[in-house]
Amino acid sequence: MTPIVLVPGLACTAELFAAQIPALWRQGPVTIASTLEGETIANISAAILRDAPPRFALAGLSMGGYIALEIMRQAPERVLKLALLDTAARPDTPEQSALRQGLIQRVRAGELEAVLRQITPNLLHPDHRTNEALIEVQVRMGLQIGAEGFIRQEQAITGRIDSRPHLAAIAVPTLVLVGDKDALTPPDRSEEMAKAVPHARLVVIPDCGHASSLEQPQAVTDALMEWLAA
Repeated sequence: MTPIVLVPGLACTAELFAAQIPALWRQGPVTIASTLEGETIANISAAILRDAPPRFALAGLSMGGYIALEIMRQAPERVLKLALLDTAARPDTPEQSALRQGLIQRVRAGELEAVLRQITPNLLHPDHRTNEALIEVQVRMGLQIGAEGFIRQEQAITGRIDSRPHLAAIAVPTLVLVGDKDALTPPDRSEEMAKAVPHARLVVIPDCGHASSLEQPQAVTDALMEWLAA
């Protein structure tokens, strides 16, 4: 049995992986990492490592992928397998950082729910942007993370390093998964990572945006199960 650590994305809780957890538990005990401790991606990663099993399979979605890549730098000997879902190795562009600062200012002004409702449709496939159930999941998770958590996570994301120079050192079986219409971390970012990581397999999920584990839960579960079995 392989312990599995799942790392949620920005303003996300364990509910992000609710559809995957029952199947993954059949392969080993599942831990949902907390992303609420630490001011930087490096700090958050160190806190996760402190509480994680001695060795484990590691999967992260979006911000969780940024954290997973940092965990691979801090403790590569502890990670048995790696899954990078809807994420990227590149740092923010100046334009992306400026957008994040704007969101931070609005959340500081008490607009967390309004911000969540504004940004959530952009996470989804065009056909899913009016899906109230998907929107409500994202808003509910974000409200649980809270304004302070949202701000700290956005600041950590803005300050993250460029992970591209470190990809070639990843020496474990790696799944790189992305929605075919992911607007936040487009498929070319996943293709870039899959080419650079020596033991990577690229999976592109059809009819899917950035929130793949919610939008196409069975396809993501299937890909993770295959990854664990490999």
